[in-house]
Amino acid sequence: MLTKGTAGGSVQVVLAPRSLFSTRALFWFETIALTSVIACALALAIAILGFLAGAAAGETESGQSSSLSPVRTYEGMIADTRCGARHSPATGRTAANCTRICVYAGEQFVLVDGETTYVLDGDVVALKRVAGQRVRIVGTLNGKKISVTSVVNT
Repeated sequence: MLTKGTAGGSVQVVLAPRSLFSTRALFWFETIALTSVIACALALAIAILGFLAGAAAGETESGQSSSLSPVRTYEGMIADTRCGARHSPATGRTAANCTRICVYAGEQFVLVDGETTYVLDGDVVALKRVAGQRVRIVGTLNGKKISVTSVVNT
């Protein structure tokens, strides 16, 4: 708003037209807002596509792993991850007692079959009963770990 004084003492008020600066500011504000909305929509679309692709890949992997590792029978000696099949005779303990003591101390049960060792995941009470003995295990192999479903002395 502009005011002009006159010689007669009256004040004349002249309203200025909407400035060019405020029109430009509105244009840029709208442009930035629209660009932000489009960017958020694209980010959401990419996130959804990534989630769907990951879910599809997970289904494929789980389907393959079950067909690659069916339930099988394994034979060997129950030992622990510390001693394996070679328990120290200097301790004066049997293989069964040595295995139980090592497992109690934090080691894991293993099945030793020749030169191959598999970590066992299953019923700890059943594995303690057959510690240090030759057994037949039924389970599913995943890498070097067997998920035990049953244990029988041989």
